[in-house]
Amino acid sequence: MKRLVRFGLAVVAASGILASTAPAFALDEVKFGTNWLAQAEHGGFYQAVADGTYEKYGLKVEIVQGGPQAANRALLMADKIHFYMNGNLLGSFSAAEQGIPLVEVAAIFQKDPQVLIAHPDAGLETFEDLAKLPTIFMGKDGFSTYFQWMKNSFSGFSDAQYKPYTFNPAPFLADKQSAQQGYITSEPYAIKTEGGIEPKLFLLADSGFETYSTTIEAKVDFVAENKDLVQRFVDASIIGWYNYLHGDNAAANAAIKADNPEMTDGQIAFSIATMKDFGLVESGVALEKGIGCMKGEQIKSFYDKMVAAGVVQEGLDLSTLYTTEFVCKGVGMDLKN
Repeated sequence: MKRLVRFGLAVVAASGILASTAPAFALDEVKFGTNWLAQAEHGGFYQAVADGTYEKYGLKVEIVQGGPQAANRALLMADKIHFYMNGNLLGSFSAAEQGIPLVEVAAIFQKDPQVLIAHPDAGLETFEDLAKLPTIFMGKDGFSTYFQWMKNSFSGFSDAQYKPYTFNPAPFLADKQSAQQGYITSEPYAIKTEGGIEPKLFLLADSGFETYSTTIEAKVDFVAENKDLVQRFVDASIIGWYNYLHGDNAAANAAIKADNPEMTDGQIAFSIATMKDFGLVESGVALEKGIGCMKGEQIKSFYDKMVAAGVVQEGLDLSTLYTTEFVCKGVGMDLKN
């Protein structure tokens, strides 16, 4: 892996300290690939571009939008981008199983936004009550991962409940004795606006599916060779997230809509409110040590659950999959006030 080329004189920044923006210094050019189309769930990264935070840290960041036809993780492996927004730790475990040398350097979401959605009048009060339903609409990935964990961790769930989810809420809306998968920041809004109901929401993270999500991933050798740049990118991204959630995010939202014209103001507002209400970004260890922080104990606990459910193989060296070197330093926490 070649070191990132720096165009001009060096820009030096210690953790949490703004890099020089004097005209004599050029910016390090960085490409960051997301894993889906632009949305509020990517807002902090767009914020750091829009309000100049990345530039203050000596970076010129291009966000490479993901989507159904994108292969941004492959671009990371081919050195076409420098950082990738990984969905959750299952992607990390899968990479390790295949011997792909990737490392997570920050976890923006303390909770995975994956949710199961039910009708409000179905008589369901707890996560375990979902086992009473004859039908749960899930994608193949959900069935092979979190549903295996559900069967292993709670009684009553069975493969007979599975029906394919086609990313269309109509089958769920037509069947009051069903549930469907979704992201808590997205599908519930469509169900409210299209179906006219206030659905019951069961966030997997609040029932023990404790993976970190929206992680910042890079190649192992890139991180080893560019620690100063990695630190600046992580710090600036974290500050972007604090400003997005607690400051003026109009410019970031405009950039999101420019990249993804189908995104609406209503959806963005719902997603931001939901991220706050459910503590997706700010909960757990992030409340004490800042956005992006990870704990090895939580990663180990989630891994053990996935092994027990037969989702991932036993014996992975978890210490190679993540590092807390660049996080848990309280960067940007003052911006909440």
